[in-house]
Amino acid sequence: MKILKFGGTSVGKPERMHSVAELINDQDKKIVVLSAVTGTTNALVEIGTLLAASKSNEASEAVEKLYAHYQEFIAKLYSTSHGLSAGKTIIENEFDLIKSYLKKPCGVAEQKVLLAQGELISTQLFHQYLLEIGRESVLLPALRFMKIDEDNEPVLSFIEEKLSALINEYPTNKLFITQGYIATNPEGEIDNLKRGGSDYTATLIGAALRSDEIQIWTDIDGMHNNDPRIVRKTFPIREMSFEEAAELAYFGAKILHPTCIVPAMERGVPVRLLNTMQPQEKGTLIAAQNRSGRDITAIAAKDDITVIKIKSGRMLNAYGFLRRVFEVFENFKTPIDVITTSEVALSVTIDDSSKLNEILIELEKIASVEIEDKQSIVCIVGDFAADKNGIVIKIFEALREIPVRMISYGGSKNNTTILIDTTNKNAALNALNEGLFKEELALV
Repeated sequence: MKILKFGGTSVGKPERMHSVAELINDQDKKIVVLSAVTGTTNALVEIGTLLAASKSNEASEAVEKLYAHYQEFIAKLYSTSHGLSAGKTIIENEFDLIKSYLKKPCGVAEQKVLLAQGELISTQLFHQYLLEIGRESVLLPALRFMKIDEDNEPVLSFIEEKLSALINEYPTNKLFITQGYIATNPEGEIDNLKRGGSDYTATLIGAALRSDEIQIWTDIDGMHNNDPRIVRKTFPIREMSFEEAAELAYFGAKILHPTCIVPAMERGVPVRLLNTMQPQEKGTLIAAQNRSGRDITAIAAKDDITVIKIKSGRMLNAYGFLRRVFEVFENFKTPIDVITTSEVALSVTIDDSSKLNEILIELEKIASVEIEDKQSIVCIVGDFAADKNGIVIKIFEALREIPVRMISYGGSKNNTTILIDTTNKNAALNALNEGLFKEELALV
């Protein structure tokens, strides 16, 4: 069985849904995971925010605007009166629920229910379109098998048990449709996967069922060697390892969320990144045995980084100091990205500054502390094995005009990370692209 996930842009217009139906038109057994139609989740977030602020009139206007969008959507999606009638019923039912929240207090739990409607609408509309064109499919409610625990982590054993049982109820069916992103929490309430959304759903399903392959369909031809939104010329990487993909995703490659790769990596299920706009392209295959075959595979960048510089004479020839520092971050559940140390100083970077004030208060009890914000991490992923030589020279030769604030090298054989001011990020990515990929770019 294969798992195919299609994002919001892939189902964002009626003609795109038609194209997705063509892409899945074969005899392979598969589960299709859909995101909400482009713009829907943002609209639902806005509605929830307005309701939480007791702005019911503005919320009502936002609901009507979204409702009108879907009326136009189904008018182009279906070509028969029966299909259009069924589509209208779906829209009416879902928007009756959404409109019911205009008349009640809207807290966090209610906002999560509102957010879930995007995926519930897109899957129902797509399922109905398949029925209209004579394609037999089964709509699997994600809320019956996708569950998170008290720490908002997915419960893979539960997913495996419940999903397998659901599929076994349809022994002759080969095509299943389900919602991405949404889940239930330990209280049985509607919740969501937050990080990675529908991609995470797809890789969790693929891991739970030990699928043949997980396909993530987006609007980009696989993982590129650099950020195509910033860099003038890039090219797709056709094969890479889970470790390489995880590093790139964590440090900013937007095509895949870093959390998503973990379930597939743990169960050894290959992940293929494909482009719905160019389905004939090979995309990127991520698998345990794969390697890009390059000294430098790709580059990614991550913004909104804060540097915390910690300095204390107590570090000199002392043990236990670093433990006390790291306990502060652990207590406030704030991950550290990059670390550099000297005899009396320590610098760390974080990408979540929501608890920064509390962290600084605790750190200042044991050291003097300085912070710098508006920084970016640039991650260069490749083969940095200990016996390699000359690679780091190429990196810093490319960056000779860029001020570098921090360097992390040797912690992993897969990457080197540097910290720069965000104002220099675009220049750094272009300089690295030209300096590290000259031969490949000549062929693009």
